Amino acid sequence: MSGAKYKLVFVDRLLATLVPLRHATTHDVLACWFGVDRSTITRAIGDVRPLLAERGCTVAPDIRLRTLAEVIDHLGASGQTGIIDGTEVRVRRPAVGRQDREKFISGKNKRNAVKSMVVTDAEGRLLFRSPAEPASCADITHARKLGLVKLLADGPAVETPADAGYQGLGAQTGGREVTPPHRKFKKNPPEWYEEIHERQRKAHSSRRIRVEHGIGHLKNWRSLARHHGRREHMSDIIQAVAGLLPHQQAATASGTRT
Repeated sequence: MSGAKYKLVFVDRLLATLVPLRHATTHDVLACWFGVDRSTITRAIGDVRPLLAERGCTVAPDIRLRTLAEVIDHLGASGQTGIIDGTEVRVRRPAVGRQDREKFISGKNKRNAVKSMVVTDAEGRLLFRSPAEPASCADITHARKLGLVKLLADGPAVETPADAGYQGLGAQTGGREVTPPHRKFKKNPPEWYEEIHERQRKAHSSRRIRVEHGIGHLKNWRSLARHHGRREHMSDIIQAVAGLLPHQQAATASGTRT
């Protein structure tokens, strides 16, 4: 094999990749830790991180989900509900003069970020996290780009609760995408209607709260709380963490400290 020889064995290269994903440790600190040049750490991470991103989410010893289609098939075969939501990771602002500079500004939070769609089961266990998309993309548009509408409409009967950002997909998926109830009275609603609407809204919120817990576990990984590096690496970082999180959740559920 041509090129510079590795100064780190594979276990050390893997550790050098996992530590910044979990704690956002800089390459300079890792270089001091392992006693190598910074470029050696950068190269090791660049080689190992895509491998972690390709692993997918392990939901059972013999089941690993890598694509949204596999997730929908798994939910249909197991009779489970899939909960969907979008989440953002703050990133550095693109340089002045770049044509796509405004694409990363979130319409919701008014900050530079990338967006990803998350799918968990009813218990909050992570099943899928999409590659990064500029935050200016609406949740419903992102879902359509990922092919969610076709997968739900033509695939197994899977119910997927989601928030108001996905309203409109219910009609396109035969009611399988379940969003909060619409308000029928926008002005001067009857008191009885307000009570019914609030009860329905809370019931729906209770169904989908688990995906918020799953996103919270993701954001505990410092690399997804705020990213200071290159935006082009975000898809690999997002999917690498998504592949590692189910193991952490399983260890936590079994009482093992991580």
